Amino acid sequence: MDIQTLRKMRNQDFSKIAGEFDKISNPQTGEKKSYDDDRFWRLEGDKAGNGTATLRFLPRVEGDELPWVRIFSHGFQGPTGKWYIENSLTTLGENDPVGELNTVLWNSGSDANKEIARKQKRKLSFIANVLVVSDPKHPENEGKVFLFKFGKKIFDKIMDKARPTFEDEKPVNVFDLWEGANFKLRMRKKDGYANYDESVFSDPCPAADSDEELVRIVNAQYKLSEFLDRKNFKSYDELKKKLDAVLSGDTFAGKSAAQMAEQEDRPVAAAPTFASKPAPKMPEINDGDDDEDVMSYFKKIAAEE
Repeated sequence: MDIQTLRKMRNQDFSKIAGEFDKISNPQTGEKKSYDDDRFWRLEGDKAGNGTATLRFLPRVEGDELPWVRIFSHGFQGPTGKWYIENSLTTLGENDPVGELNTVLWNSGSDANKEIARKQKRKLSFIANVLVVSDPKHPENEGKVFLFKFGKKIFDKIMDKARPTFEDEKPVNVFDLWEGANFKLRMRKKDGYANYDESVFSDPCPAADSDEELVRIVNAQYKLSEFLDRKNFKSYDELKKKLDAVLSGDTFAGKSAAQMAEQEDRPVAAAPTFASKPAPKMPEINDGDDDEDVMSYFKKIAAEE
């Protein structure tokens, strides 16, 4: 890719990005294993769990639709002690057995069943290409391009720059190589979890001082569409079988969600059905936390089983 192509892409990309923000802000209604993938950059904190670094979000890779991908996944431990850690088929716009079960639990009218659904809710994460501008803990990473997985709170900060609240603020496409902005990532431990609320974008500036350096950076990026490849998602039947094993050690034919609720002295939800006609959608209950550390830990546990 040459510099002329990069300049031509920038306006087209921001229009597409803005449209995607509209979809996410106004909805109509398997996550890649990053812990063992050295293409991913992760912020390392100090002993207290605090850390800082500066990143630059990079533009769309040629052939990708957007400069990020959005992944839904589930990670929870069932009453059997087994873990369910899988990509959700809702990422691909398809029905998912956990989502269907959670709908049944949510619509049962039982607060206890709603709490079960919350614990089994889908996790939202995003993956994007970033340039590491500053990494005090690992300066060897500086100037290199990595994949970066992050949660809704950081994505909201990106969206806020593109769609500012106040009229006197100029929209900023943080993925733009020339007029984007560096991201000061600041992590603090809060209630035992990583918190990124204090992270901020700097003033707009070029991502590099020369056209040659910009081209080098762009050519070092990774295609994101691979994370939406069907091979990263199990089939509906495979996921249902896994869910059955995690919740009951058997199949729902042998033990229903209602029976499992009774065993735990919880209010009984209607038995789940996995018919082709989906049940009414339950409200979105993603909490927006950046839970990469938690999900990675879950995956390690599952891999050891």
